[in-house]
Amino acid sequence: MNDLAPLLTPEGHALLDAVRGTAPADELAVATRLRREHPADLVSAALGQARLRQRAAAKFGTEDAERMFFTPNGVEQSTRASVAGYRAGRMKALGVTSVADLCCGIGGDAIALARAGIRVLAVDRDPSTAHAARANADALGLADLIEVREADVTDVDTSGYDAVFVDPARRGGRGRIFDPEAYSPPLSWAVGAALAAPRAALKIAPGVPHEAIPAEAEAEWISDGGDVKEAVLWFGTSEPGAVRATLLPGPRTLLGAGLPDPEVRPVGRYLYEPDGAVIRAHLVADVARELDGGLIDATIAYVTADALRPTPYASAYEITDRLPFNVKKLKALLREREVGILTVKKRGSAVEPEELRKKVLPKPQGPNSVTVFLTRVAGAPTMLVGAPA
Repeated sequence: MNDLAPLLTPEGHALLDAVRGTAPADELAVATRLRREHPADLVSAALGQARLRQRAAAKFGTEDAERMFFTPNGVEQSTRASVAGYRAGRMKALGVTSVADLCCGIGGDAIALARAGIRVLAVDRDPSTAHAARANADALGLADLIEVREADVTDVDTSGYDAVFVDPARRGGRGRIFDPEAYSPPLSWAVGAALAAPRAALKIAPGVPHEAIPAEAEAEWISDGGDVKEAVLWFGTSEPGAVRATLLPGPRTLLGAGLPDPEVRPVGRYLYEPDGAVIRAHLVADVARELDGGLIDATIAYVTADALRPTPYASAYEITDRLPFNVKKLKALLREREVGILTVKKRGSAVEPEELRKKVLPKPQGPNSVTVFLTRVAGAPTMLVGAPA
């Protein structure tokens, strides 16, 4: 998988077409048949690439994924196309016409930028990764807008570009890296590169400490379909110091107003679960104000209110019961309500949802659905029972 060159030949392309959509259970039979006419290594490489393409379809869509080339790390670490497209749109709106994409990986962000009409220099120091990025630019007809360079990003002159985009490696040999200074390159270097450019965007882990965010940056947390995908530090915008949460699809963006923490109040008729991007951006107070609500506990990001008010920034649940944490009582309640489908959510509880589900609902008791929140209310372990409003 470290050398894509054989797959870029006419024979390689033909093999990729032949193995497209091969199910795991059929791989052995397909490989045995194809090896009668093609080199075994090439057949294995084509099947491996087909597996990667199937995995990548969730991020890039089937149409693009079946034309692109991937490395295992590239599939894992590349940006989801919807998120990259949103970010490229923001770049375009800022008047950016050229971007130095540093640590470009297999080229997912470069592709989104090029499709927005932006000229891209895509840089990565790993030869196989740079090779994949170049192959992807060719495969998607974007080679005229994307120049791929194999180099150490710290050696690249970006002065001729309107903006810099940096996506530092946040994984090492032992998994995810949580210290921003352990990124490759370190966050401090990326910030320096950003400050030297007219505009810049740095992609970082959504769990980054807020105190690590430079005063010159606008910080944005992005979720897609309810899943938090990344945080971005923007430089050269009109709002340095701003904090926002953006929800895709949409997009819908909540700009923080710098509010104090909401007050704790008794559990009302409705419980609101803020989107993960809202929570990561520390904007629960902004949602609570919009809902005329408060917190159920000073340390828990659940908002409670007496009225149902639609908001894109939180999911609403109507609460029917409030119980102290007690497995037997919950089991009896579910039997009484004839519950067959149980959703368990937790925040501020050490109990594992799946573990509780097995104990309280070993088999369906009827046709009804219930959502149980394992949480704390005013410091006390509590179960809130309800359903989506």
